[in-house]
Amino acid sequence: MCQSVLPEGNCVFSVFSRAGRRRRGAARLAAATLMSGLVVAGAISGTGPAFADDGTKEPGGASATIGGLETYGAAVIHDGGQDEQVSAGLFRMTVEGGGMLQTYCIDIHNPTQTDAKYQETPWSGTSLSGNADAGRIRWILQNSYPQVNDLAALARKAGAGSLTEQDAAAGTQVAIWRYSDKADVDAVSPAAEKLADYLHKSAEGLAEPGASLTLSPGAVSGRPGERLGPVTVHTNADAVSVTPPAEAAADGVTVVDKDGKPVTAAADGSQIFFDVPEDASAGSAALTVQASTTVPVGRAFTSETRSQTQILAGSSESMVSATATANWAKAGAVPALSARKNCAKSGVDITAVNQGDKPFTFTLMGEEYTTAAGASRTVTIPLQEDQAYDFTIKGPHGFEKRLRGVLDCRTVADAAAASADDGLTTQTTTQPSPASVGGTGAGQDLAETGSSNATPVIAGIAIVLVLIGGASVFLVRKKKTPTDGE
Repeated sequence: MCQSVLPEGNCVFSVFSRAGRRRRGAARLAAATLMSGLVVAGAISGTGPAFADDGTKEPGGASATIGGLETYGAAVIHDGGQDEQVSAGLFRMTVEGGGMLQTYCIDIHNPTQTDAKYQETPWSGTSLSGNADAGRIRWILQNSYPQVNDLAALARKAGAGSLTEQDAAAGTQVAIWRYSDKADVDAVSPAAEKLADYLHKSAEGLAEPGASLTLSPGAVSGRPGERLGPVTVHTNADAVSVTPPAEAAADGVTVVDKDGKPVTAAADGSQIFFDVPEDASAGSAALTVQASTTVPVGRAFTSETRSQTQILAGSSESMVSATATANWAKAGAVPALSARKNCAKSGVDITAVNQGDKPFTFTLMGEEYTTAAGASRTVTIPLQEDQAYDFTIKGPHGFEKRLRGVLDCRTVADAAAASADDGLTTQTTTQPSPASVGGTGAGQDLAETGSSNATPVIAGIAIVLVLIGGASVFLVRKKKTPTDGE
């Protein structure tokens, strides 16, 4: 990771990306290495010592670790005249802070990495972006196992005779793959195949579910003496509580509502502000909101590693969180930076909002962009499919923002179509990457589209006791760094 500093407070926003390559069961675009500089010009002393986030929490919601396939059966993928038998069914994920999730995968040829970390993600940041049938997948999830646990009733609707849990999980996964990956796939069990056909034919389009918890926007900025915000809470939880720590109160920075009253509780739609004293020097703070709730069925989960995308089929009461940051300074450009994966544009969007009195200018991959005082602008960092990225955006006075993950926006069918459109020739194979099988069910020798037999990582008992059943919001005030000349 490179960094350099220009004279008179100018700086380089260093951007480094690690490219990766993953073999899949059909055409995929090869990953390429990206390295470029993000050069910033102008006085941006407004970015005081900042919260150095790790880039994984900004979208908000549940963070979880994937375990193995929990309940599954067998399926057969038909591709290019060849058949490949794989496992198909439900995964189990352990939520950080407490809670369990059940998921199906929506990327049939991509393996799952053992103990991979996942984050709740909007459909726009996954291969569901632009998929006209994404809403049908949500319908399948809501109308099949495990949301419908009366297997006798489900079997009658499907004309399947009788269904075991393994049949129900396999049939549901097969129906999902037909829409998520446009795959030619059948369940091995006749009962599971009947269920898959019923779900596939009956599915109706539904809207994308809302996030379990987000803060919007993820970053704000302004002048000391102002209320920085608003930061709006979006959640399906009944309420969250707000408890700023003594350290922030000692520095005079508080969390308030639109009337300037200290916030002790918040709900969906609540607006929260950072109240910064007028005599505060350039600085920053981070606001983290946590709540206990069930994650909506149909929410997607992506990993910062090369591990297949998941979609939620069921949730226990789980801990969810979201983070927003604030930057302030008395003069100059005062940018607030946020980022989001944009699969429609095959890249990562970086949004700069400048609440200062001078322009905020940077050069990205040979192109110069300027955000005027009081304005905002979004630019996209283009990435290759399957490319791992690790961007650290640095500014003066300790400003630092890290973004990392893997651009995993295309299924096999998408990549093949793109290759055909571009006139590219790619290597193909019909065999999904194998992995060890975990959980319960038949087919221990099957090729695996992802999972492991590792025991799920469970949060510490002390953390669970502190967090379950309650929610907290806390503000972390970072140590000030002297500005140039101080």
